[in-house]
Amino acid sequence: MAEKGATQEKIPRQPMPEQKPEIRRRNFDEVPLGLSPEAAKLEAKRCLQCKKPACVAGCPVGVDIPKFIYCIREGDFKQSIRSLWTRNSLPAVCGRVCPQESQCEGSCIVGKSGKPVAIGNLERFAADYERLQGTGELPPKQKPTGKKVAVVGSGPSGLTVAGDLVLKGHDVTLFEAFHKPGGVLVYGIPEFRLPKDIVFSEVGFLEKLGVKLEVNAVVGRIVSVDELFEQGFDAVYLGVGAGLPQFLNIPGENLIGVLSANEYLTRTNLMKAYRYPEYDTPIPRGKDVVVFGAGNVAMDSARTAMRLGADRVRVVYRRSRQEMPARAAEIHHAEEEGIEFFLLTSPVRFLGNEKGRLIGVECLKMELGEPDESGRRRPVPIEGSEFQMDCDLAVVAVGAGANPLLTQTTEGLQLNKRGYIVADPETGKTTKKGVWAGGDIVTGSATVILAMGAGRKAADSIHKYLTWGW
Repeated sequence: MAEKGATQEKIPRQPMPEQKPEIRRRNFDEVPLGLSPEAAKLEAKRCLQCKKPACVAGCPVGVDIPKFIYCIREGDFKQSIRSLWTRNSLPAVCGRVCPQESQCEGSCIVGKSGKPVAIGNLERFAADYERLQGTGELPPKQKPTGKKVAVVGSGPSGLTVAGDLVLKGHDVTLFEAFHKPGGVLVYGIPEFRLPKDIVFSEVGFLEKLGVKLEVNAVVGRIVSVDELFEQGFDAVYLGVGAGLPQFLNIPGENLIGVLSANEYLTRTNLMKAYRYPEYDTPIPRGKDVVVFGAGNVAMDSARTAMRLGADRVRVVYRRSRQEMPARAAEIHHAEEEGIEFFLLTSPVRFLGNEKGRLIGVECLKMELGEPDESGRRRPVPIEGSEFQMDCDLAVVAVGAGANPLLTQTTEGLQLNKRGYIVADPETGKTTKKGVWAGGDIVTGSATVILAMGAGRKAADSIHKYLTWGW
């Protein structure tokens, strides 16, 4: 590894080229365009190659960040991606959607006195280079063990488990309820942030390794967990996510024109409603759109509405900007694209016309009081501050809950009071023998990389179980 050079800290962080806001706000093409090999190598030179890298400790899947960056610096792109694959089976995805600013890059020593090394952009570069110009050489697999594993759900945690276990020699089958694999990576994250071809390429990579894929397979309805065991599977991993929409529970929420973000994004992303009538999945195309919430899903919904032709898009959030849970980059991109923010504002009721269609929403101004159980200051209504907003489409993006479809049909599986599966945080073991769980169905809605971290721990535990027993 290279020692710290005298000019390393003087190299500025290499900017990622992007589509211009006035152009991208009306198309679904990816916003960041990727680093060139020259820019990637220059950015890699900014890494100090720390002996005790804090960035690795900040990564939920423990990627050897200095090593893969050093390989890029030296122009050995083939070895860079192979280093990444040892800890991360979805580098092209993580390089695009992980909250690096609060994880690896947030711990970067270079960032203490300037801008941190662009770890996420470099990860994306390594994965994209391999996909577009690589040799297609696969990582080595261990000898077949004869053990069969069923992975239910092909989102980030399920894909991680499948990738880890197939390399360890196990026979792995992925069961996906939708007609395309990828879970929330496909139906939840818009094309302009994570192109579907990237996800399908990552899934295709797992299939080349030997993972079998069953789509349109609703485990909990067409087949139960117990029946999977009867079919010869030795272990089952549940990574079904948290896809049950949550609403505001205010008057008028049943008006035509009020949608959950889950439905809105699924129609747009997975079913390609933005290419109607080529794809026969019509979607409401509001001209005056209001989105409720301030997480990444809210930003995705607002930016999608703009691309579907809205004249005006507003994000309504009951706390201040400081409490907004969305990534800073997503908020920045939304603002660049003309999205307006109405902060310290809470909806009271939706307003409709005589035909039952949405025409507006009544809101109330808020102020921040004492912190609540989340640690954020609680919003308190300001008496007499009611006002109305005109809108013809409202998207509710205030979180999601645990879908009971599978859990209600699986005996011996302990759930918590909110309906999430109870699983050991270090192993993913559930209360049902031979069954593991991880990701949003255990933690509630969280990030892609945290779901992958749970999948990594579960895969290690499943491998030990298949080798040594429960």
